[in-house]
Amino acid sequence: MTKEKKPLHPGQSLAIGLAIGIGLGVAMDNIPIGICIGVALGTAYSANANKEENKKDKE
Repeated sequence: MTKEKKPLHPGQSLAIGLAIGIGLGVAMDNIPIGICIGVALGTAYSANANKEENKKDKE
């Protein structure tokens, strides 16, 4: 009995990326750069998740 993973909503992955980015920004003492890193991480994760989901749908 395998449990299927629910994909994250794009807003959720962006929020997680922002949280990580702001944490990095605080650690580097440069919050605007951290926000940019967070947005990049969130969108990259979202794009990768959508790519994998589309790949499964084609099979």
